Amino acid sequence: MATSGTTSFAPDIATLIEEAFDLAGYEGRSGYEYRTAARSMNFLMAEWSNIGLNLWAIDQDSIALVAGQQQYDLPLDTVDVIDQCIRISDTDYRITRVGVGTWASISNKSQENNRPNQVYIERLIEPVVNVWPIPDNDNCSLVYWRLRRLEDAGTPDKTPDVPYRFLPALSAGLAWKLAMKRREIDFNRVQMLKGAYEEQLGMAMAEDRGRESFFIYPSKR
Repeated sequence: MATSGTTSFAPDIATLIEEAFDLAGYEGRSGYEYRTAARSMNFLMAEWSNIGLNLWAIDQDSIALVAGQQQYDLPLDTVDVIDQCIRISDTDYRITRVGVGTWASISNKSQENNRPNQVYIERLIEPVVNVWPIPDNDNCSLVYWRLRRLEDAGTPDKTPDVPYRFLPALSAGLAWKLAMKRREIDFNRVQMLKGAYEEQLGMAMAEDRGRESFFIYPSKR
């Protein structure tokens, strides 16, 4: 038998919510039920930012550094910075990220140099990055790779901000949350849905990884 020849399955938010209601064992009929499902989907995707790197949500960006300026704003939807370097012309230089303890121990934070070699990320509601030493020229930029927030569920006709391989985990997780919201909770079904969700999410996260080579070298002493 011939296959479809297509790979375009991309369910919208309304379809995913309908699937989640089916898995939860009841039918969502009211506008409030849709709104509470969309809200639960947003909370679910927020949780995914806490359990590991979502590779599809890693963006590369850069900031032009200004002579004499130490602190710079990061995009508001930044969850964290994964890696960074200083770029001068076409050359990239490694730069170390330090924690609050190391940053606090720097006695002269206003020290200037031709290029920074350390950054301190403040993960505030409005995140910022601090560079040290402070650049004494306008010829360099901070290039960084950041983990961004997943986009909101949005209107029913939109598609979720997740790749194809995470759709089963998204629908299973949403079904679990909806089942917990029922006035008369079926605890057996809730436990079953939780197990199914954890299994689907585990499989998706195990696949969502880099394929780069990993080498271990003996220490030189």
